[in-house]
Parts: sequence; structure tokens; C-alpha cells
Amino acid sequence: MAVNFTVFDAFLPIDGVRLGVAQAGVRYANRDDLVVMEIADGAHVAGVFTRNAFCAAPVTLCQQHLQQAQPRYVLINTGNANAGTGKSGFANAEASCRMLAAATGVEPQHVLPFSTGVIGEPLNMAAFERGIPLALANLSEDNWARAARGIMTTDTLPKGYSSECDIDGHRVRITGISKGAGMIMPNMATMLGYIATDAYIAESILQDWCRQLADCSFNRITIDGDTSTNDSCLLIATGRSGVRIEDVNSDAASALFTELKATFQRLAQAIVRDGEGATKFVTIAVEQAATQQEALDVAYTVAHSPLVKTAMFASDANWGRILAAVGRSGVQNFDLERVQIFIDDVQIVEDGGRCERYQEALGAAVFAKTEFTVTIQLGRGDVREALWTCDFSHEYVTINANYRS
Repeated sequence: MAVNFTVFDAFLPIDGVRLGVAQAGVRYANRDDLVVMEIADGAHVAGVFTRNAFCAAPVTLCQQHLQQAQPRYVLINTGNANAGTGKSGFANAEASCRMLAAATGVEPQHVLPFSTGVIGEPLNMAAFERGIPLALANLSEDNWARAARGIMTTDTLPKGYSSECDIDGHRVRITGISKGAGMIMPNMATMLGYIATDAYIAESILQDWCRQLADCSFNRITIDGDTSTNDSCLLIATGRSGVRIEDVNSDAASALFTELKATFQRLAQAIVRDGEGATKFVTIAVEQAATQQEALDVAYTVAHSPLVKTAMFASDANWGRILAAVGRSGVQNFDLERVQIFIDDVQIVEDGGRCERYQEALGAAVFAKTEFTVTIQLGRGDVREALWTCDFSHEYVTINANYRS
């Protein structure tokens, strides 16, 4: 059951983007599993992708196509990752682009392919032959909600968000969807994210923004520490609103970036809230670090600890597990007497040892919450980083033990 998760249904259409959804039968019958996104001519598109060396065929092809031409179509299938499939997998990814290109009158390099699902199985090409015409037949600006469901795998709920704001006298809209629930760790995770705005954003700015926005959202979440083969995130700017972002230092740029950041983080946190078997949504904040990398090393070591995650699930305030994780994070020349650790406002470690004011009942009350924050102060500098994670439950093991059955 997702943690404090409300399904978003007030999607705002983005002028210049239409979506079509179909039941293609990629892996399962009678469910939406193929999404086509049509992007208007003149829009700018940027992307960030997994750093897994075994990245999926569609990831490699998508990166190539982004370098070759302005994208006009996005093609997404669920149920099969087309990863670990060798040369035949790459050929199938190319074939899927050719199918959509032929049906829409564009060149194959104008199509960006995305896949998610089981690794190591051949892609069902007959499903694309069936599904592409069906998806094109229902292209609509209002299909964001259905598309959010159409890209789900082990997700229990669809993930999406829309917002709008006034910039330079114009109304600007942002709408996005994401998917992911397991094999989630940054760089990026088994996740897909598609965020579109009707603002114009210069190409020289867009790619840098996409990376920055991913780094403070999708690259700050972890479910289980596994970096997937298929992670992808697109930022699309159609330029239809009248707002033009050409100076990154302008007030308009600052306002739009802030609004985009809120959307990216909302979509990323939704993935954690719907983590496989999750019952707790936990923020890990590291403060007073000497460097950003140091802060992240500590945060991820705590967030990835199975002992910490299972204690969270059990509502067991076994804070020694947190202390041990901080100690093995690789920080050099640690002055332990400077370390302070809190769970919400309850201090559990003071000057490197058990806080004299700490009582087990106070810690247990925090761990029993569905949401709480672990704050670790290192006493080494002024750098702060935070990430979002969840607990490990019996259900997590069940879901992944039965994933291919």
C-alpha cells in the first residue's frame, strides 16, 4: 500500500503535446501497455539516462536519436525492458522506431524509444504492430492520466502532477508523469519520467536544467540500491505559452526552474511513496558535511542498510543501526564527538554517543509514524544534502520473488 499517496487527476494539457495509449499485449493481456507521445515541431527536448553499463537497447538508441534530430514522437512500452538482449534487442528497438515513423511520416531518428519491465527477454514486435495504430488513433492533449497508468509495471498507483504559474505576464503550465516502484537507485533508477512545459527554453539551457532537476529529484531517491538498465527522464519545452527562457540568470528563468523543481520532486517522491512493499516514507538529511559527495555517501549508506530499513518497517527504534551505517560510510578523518543524530525532533546521538535525554519510547513513537526524517549532523562543514527512501517489508521480498511468475 502506497504511503500517504494521493493519485493526481487534475492534469493540465500542454499545448504542443498529445498522448495516445493502447492495449498492445506486450506481455500482459487486457491492460494499457503502449504509449505514444506526439511532440509539436519546434519543441526542444532534453534527457538524462541510466549509468548502468548494461543499459537497455532503447536507452542507447534514444541517446543517439537525441543527438541526430529534434524528437517528434516518444514511444513507450511496459512489460519488457528490452535490456540484456544484445544485437537483436537493438534491432528490435530500431524496428519499433521505424514502425512509428512510417505511420506518422517522420524519419526514425525523430522517434525516442523507451521500454520498462522484465530484463533479458525478446521484445514482442507483434505487439508494436498492433499497438501503434491504436495509440495513434486516440492521440489527445487530455490523455496524461491514462498514459500514467499505461507506463506502470509493479507500481500500485499512477504517478503524475500538473502546475501553472504566471511568468512575465503569461500563464505557464507544467505537466509530468513518472513510473517506478522497485530496482530504484539514482543514476538513475528503474524509473521513467516525462515532464513537459509550454514555455520556450533555449536548447543551451534545457539540457543543463534537465540534469540539475534530475539530480535534485530522481537522483535523490532510493528504494533498494539497485541501479536499473532502463532509467530515463525527458524534459520537453514546447514554447507555446509566450514565455521565453534565453537568459539563465533572468527572473523568469528562476521562477520557471523553481516550478519545474517542485514538479520533478513531487514525481520522484511519488516513486518512493509507492515503493515495492513500502509502509514508511523516510527523509535522510545529512548536514554539516565538508562536501556534497561526503553528505551523499553518508545518506545513501544509511538509506541502503537492510538493517536500518527493516527496523523502520518494524517500528523498532534500533538507532544503533543508523550509527553503524554512518560509521561505515567511508568518511575520512571522522571526529565522532562532533556527530549529532535526530529522528524528527528526538535526538538519539549527542557528541558521538547516546543522548542522555533519549528515551526508547520517544524513538519508538517516531519510528511508528508513516513519515519521518533522520537528520545526521557531521560537524565538518556547511554542506547539506537530503534524499528520500522507504522501509523494507515482507511484501518487498514477495513482489520480487514472484516478479517473473
